[in-house]
Amino acid sequence: MSLFDTRVPAVLLRTDRNPFHHGTLGAVRSLGRAGVDVHVVADCAHSPVRASRYVTGLHTPPPPGASPEDIAAALRRVAARLARPAVLIPMDDACAVAVARARTELAPAYLLPDQPGDLPARVADKAELAAVCASLDVPHPETLVPDGAAEAARAAWRLGLPVVAKWSRPWLVPPGGGLRSTVLVRSAREAGELYRRAEEAGSRLLLQAFLPPGADRDWFFHGYADRSGAVRAGGPGRKTRARPRGAGLTAVGRWTPNPRVQALAERVTAELGYRGVFDLDFRRCGTTGRYHLLDFNPRPGAQFRLFADTAGLDVVRALHLDLTHRPLPAGAPRPGRMFVVENYAPLSALRPARGERGGRELAWHARDDRAPGRALWALWGRHVGARLRDRALRGRGARPDAAAPARARVVRQGTAPAADRTGVSDRPEEDRAGRH
Repeated sequence: MSLFDTRVPAVLLRTDRNPFHHGTLGAVRSLGRAGVDVHVVADCAHSPVRASRYVTGLHTPPPPGASPEDIAAALRRVAARLARPAVLIPMDDACAVAVARARTELAPAYLLPDQPGDLPARVADKAELAAVCASLDVPHPETLVPDGAAEAARAAWRLGLPVVAKWSRPWLVPPGGGLRSTVLVRSAREAGELYRRAEEAGSRLLLQAFLPPGADRDWFFHGYADRSGAVRAGGPGRKTRARPRGAGLTAVGRWTPNPRVQALAERVTAELGYRGVFDLDFRRCGTTGRYHLLDFNPRPGAQFRLFADTAGLDVVRALHLDLTHRPLPAGAPRPGRMFVVENYAPLSALRPARGERGGRELAWHARDDRAPGRALWALWGRHVGARLRDRALRGRGARPDAAAPARARVVRQGTAPAADRTGVSDRPEEDRAGRH
């Protein structure tokens, strides 16, 4: 008998247009292997995700930049087609915020964690997170929110250049305008110029003290806070390779016990009364040794499958089991387990996994679901080729053809890909790019 209530399907929701969002495939496979019907509400037209044998149905998502009302309306249409309650899993911050605000309206068609509707918006907003950390006495880089261009320049000097500049609600940054969710600012003038684009960005600019990267400094914690508030599944992990290097998304991660990171994660979620899946990012200060909370993502992180324990439990499975009132199996952690994203760390993916403690999981390739892995390289090759061609055209002063910006928009929407920071890559959703 299955541990899961397979009568209850899962609906994965994502509005960003990144075709290489491996977290979506991870959720499809995790629940599909458990016998759950998985419906994907996302743009998968040019994504390897659509090739997975575990996708039950693909549904048209709301357009990029859709309002919370538009997202709720799209979900009601999907619910009408399913005609039975489903576990709803937002896969990006914009969707997590919209779903939380519409929780009452979406029930009982969707099963959702019970928490204050404004909490996901508070923690996902970079400026609000700074205030949350201050109220909880949780280490966080010194953060200033200027109210003018001149003040932004003064704030940059005060914090000490270089500084990190972030838009407080990165999911509102429009695609194709050259704005990035996070950048390293190296002059006061640059900070002032960036502030002048706040209206275009759609949210406030904030400046943060820069914590330099280094060996053993970048950490994350994925977890699921159940109906009682207890953190189940997940664990602490260390980013061993990032794209781009020193910042950005996790290309290779390792499940690494860290009691200090775990205690911080559990304290933050408990004091906030958070319920549901979460993904936290930390950076250890090389001077003080303190772990600073950089980001609180109120949804699954792209590498959540790193934390699949000996019972096969991960945060997405924990969510489905808990919301359908099924017991969660008692598994043991698998320290040393690795997660590798092949298109960002191909050499690590090709390295033999023999002898690796805890095992290894690839983001795209799987023996029981080979089609997405095959589709990846054809799509990725075309993507990288187009990016390099457009770069060459811009270097010669030529304007790329009309099709090229469309391809760039596909990977820049919402949680923009690392491509915009390195020239030939993508930022998934799960948004790690430019993190310090």
